[in-house]
Amino acid sequence: MSTAARFLWEFVKSPTTTAAVGPSSRALAEQMVAPIPLTGDPVVVELGPGTGAFTEVIQRRLAGRGTHLAVELNEGWAAELGGRFPGVESVCADARRVPELLAERGLGRADVVVSGLPWVAHAPVDGIPLVELLAGVMAPDGAFTQFAYTWTRWAPPARRQHADLRATFEETVVSRTVWRNLPPAVVYLARRPRSA
Repeated sequence: MSTAARFLWEFVKSPTTTAAVGPSSRALAEQMVAPIPLTGDPVVVELGPGTGAFTEVIQRRLAGRGTHLAVELNEGWAAELGGRFPGVESVCADARRVPELLAERGLGRADVVVSGLPWVAHAPVDGIPLVELLAGVMAPDGAFTQFAYTWTRWAPPARRQHADLRATFEETVVSRTVWRNLPPAVVYLARRPRSA
């Protein structure tokens, strides 16, 4: 089965846990990983990597530096990702376990979090939005990216997450539309978590 067909199948099976209807384009991936520093040994956490569209670009940008932890809820995709990218530690887990996963590995704080999660994954649990939980384990100058399809930006879950990003980070910007993605998308970039 092709990658596109697998994505569509997973989306149809579980639209609340599969954010994308197909693999993201290289143009979108480049915008998503732009905050990863070109020097040093950053800790990069990738949420919901799926079949690895962002993973591949992250690995190329890191070029053997730092640590790349990929957290995927789909067991099959998590296993496949680990096999395709030996430099990535692929873990089958819920994104809310990121603080625990970082602590278990002695990684301290994440420098960049790249999220391909669906909006539903960001809903508050016990009153705490996911972005707030993640901000608590990010470096003071850390960055968070999340993509959204242009038609979903005005839906209530998207507006709620944008408000959560503005409340949790000192700076939040939304990119111009990435037309070279199907469907067209935007990237939310949030920097400097207030709780760091």
